[in-house]
Amino acid sequence: MVVTDRRFVIYGAGAVGGGLGALLTKAGHEVVLIARGAHLAALQSAGLQVVTQAGTETVPVAAVSGPHEVSWSADDVVLLTMKSNDTESALNDLAAVAHPETPIVCVQNAVANERAALRRFTNVYGVPTVFPAVHLQPGVVEFRSWPTPAVLDIGRYPGGLDENAQLISAAIESAGCRSVPRPDVMRWKYAKLLTNLVNAIDAIAEPGPIALEIMRRSRAEGEEILAAVGIEFTSPDEEQLRFGELRSSTARVSGAGIGGSSSWQSLVRGAGRIEADYLNGEIALLARLHGHSAPVNEFVRRIANEFVRDGRPAGSMTDAELRAAYDAVQPTAN
Repeated sequence: MVVTDRRFVIYGAGAVGGGLGALLTKAGHEVVLIARGAHLAALQSAGLQVVTQAGTETVPVAAVSGPHEVSWSADDVVLLTMKSNDTESALNDLAAVAHPETPIVCVQNAVANERAALRRFTNVYGVPTVFPAVHLQPGVVEFRSWPTPAVLDIGRYPGGLDENAQLISAAIESAGCRSVPRPDVMRWKYAKLLTNLVNAIDAIAEPGPIALEIMRRSRAEGEEILAAVGIEFTSPDEEQLRFGELRSSTARVSGAGIGGSSSWQSLVRGAGRIEADYLNGEIALLARLHGHSAPVNEFVRRIANEFVRDGRPAGSMTDAELRAAYDAVQPTAN
């Protein structure tokens, strides 16, 4: 049942944006997807093919190339679902055509997007995004969890709730996902940031003991830095209570060496960029701002960007190569 007559403009039609757009469309909501390149062409010509454990379905979707192609109204809600690397340019394009009071919902990893949106728009919302989905080829999204594909709680940024949060949460619920409004949404987003500190190593390295060790250390260091600078984040028990059922029903990504994270998917698609500056780099930034250091996360941020600049395929860094690079900085990374 449709609980709001608002239209959802979903900016970034990849695994999360495309998947959520298809679910909202099927639930009867009006949706416009903003996409680009071959993926846009596929959406416009054939719709979005959604693959689940129950089968494959093609969902007709409305898709355009940018905000300038949208006829904006007071009832529109924007869901930002692109990688954080693309948020600034997306916000600039939105600010040129959308009303400054348009609700902007950051359905993204990282914690810098909400602040960037608030520079330009009055009503900004955060969503700790737990949506295990895969987008590797144009026009196709695969849900790794079914029948509940995602948990997408929402709250106003920097804190609190309002009618928009309630309505958007209800719409997400109507689309088959789990969602509750949360006044402390950034606590959950910082916990999700900690979870995503493994993404870069997942994307660049083959499975091996040093990759797993660096993943463990990057998370531990992230927790230490957040605690040191006074930023609250949800506990593992809270995370398990909210996300445990979904995570236990999540299938592995075929062909992924370690986990098949969104960063790994970007490299497989040949995106030419990685989100490490906004994940591991966020921990390094917080450390520097408060007189600390985060050498493990800085190492991960740096080596991931070097890997992408060199044009290497996903998962091609051997355990020996990663160990040598890590050992070279290990005296300062312990």
